[in-house]
Amino acid sequence: MSAERTRPWATYGRRGLVVLLTVGVVENGAMTAGGDYATARTPVAVLCGAVLLVPRAPWYLAPALTSVATGLWGWPMLPLLLVALFDLASRRRLRVAVACCVAVLAANAAAPTAVSLWRPQMYGAALFLLLALVGGLWQGNRRRLVASLHTEVEHLRVERELREAAARAAERSRIAAEMHDVLAHRLSLIALHAGVLAARASSVPEPVADRLVLLRTTAAEALADLRDVLGALHGTGEEDGGATRIPVLRDVHELVERAREAGQPIELSVTGDPQRAPAAHRLALYRIVQEGLTNARKHAAGAPVRLRLDYGPPATLVELVNGPGRPAPGTDLGAPASGFGLVGLGERVHALGGHLDAGPNGSGSWRLAARLPHPSHPEQNGGPRP
Repeated sequence: MSAERTRPWATYGRRGLVVLLTVGVVENGAMTAGGDYATARTPVAVLCGAVLLVPRAPWYLAPALTSVATGLWGWPMLPLLLVALFDLASRRRLRVAVACCVAVLAANAAAPTAVSLWRPQMYGAALFLLLALVGGLWQGNRRRLVASLHTEVEHLRVERELREAAARAAERSRIAAEMHDVLAHRLSLIALHAGVLAARASSVPEPVADRLVLLRTTAAEALADLRDVLGALHGTGEEDGGATRIPVLRDVHELVERAREAGQPIELSVTGDPQRAPAAHRLALYRIVQEGLTNARKHAAGAPVRLRLDYGPPATLVELVNGPGRPAPGTDLGAPASGFGLVGLGERVHALGGHLDAGPNGSGSWRLAARLPHPSHPEQNGGPRP
């Protein structure tokens, strides 16, 4: 991307400065020529200013023209030379800029006193040349620093997006593994009861017995397919003999009791029958409560936690609020929190058609809440949020 697009204000300012300096050089040249503008200095000054304004001109053209003009006609041409030297220094061509300064001072030594750069005065030409070089070096270093910072910020943005995508993919894999447990349990029950009925085939009509055998076989094949899918999600599926380590429908109460045993004060309020909520909702509630208690224990150790569960219908609700507190001992405060646990929770809740809220709740407390509508009571657009 060109400098004109990234810094338009700087580009326009430089153009205006070059035009102003060119006009000043033309007037100074005419003044030293007795007020006559029709001299060689006027077109040369205009040519030097035009070269400085062309962004795609060869880098050596402007320094060469301004150096020759300043060496011949002295201080009237000096402002345009300073701009060329500034550009050279900002582009890290310091040796070329110093060579131009030496050549101009040497060539101008034989110039008339009226236009000589060696004429004694309060601020000599050498000081202006030095200031142009120093200013160009500072501007070039600052420009490169800003460009490197922009590049680093862009890399961090891309890295965060990749990490969020990885967190969502991991949460989807975890959802699939948990649903595998639930479906495997229910398919096992179907296969078991179908086998019991098939063992009594003599007491049922032959078509029914055939259907029972087909039902048992289909359930067994579905279990095998589920194991294959889970193995694909986990890579090889060979760990723990291909079986999942996640228990079926983990209990939130056990999670709360373990947190209480660890010294975390928790006030639990449960409404409704968990069996009336879909299995996917109960799995999601366990993950939300687990994430909320972990964050509270990590960032507000010892703070009281208020947990409310409502299994509905029409929706499954969970709300976890922890009061203000201090980070737990041993927590690395220098490392920024990733926040990808909440990203995964958001992926899970949105996949179930619900809403997730997480953020400050006033007075230093933190609130994590989710609403999961039951399939028989789908939440409409614009419906209530947690």
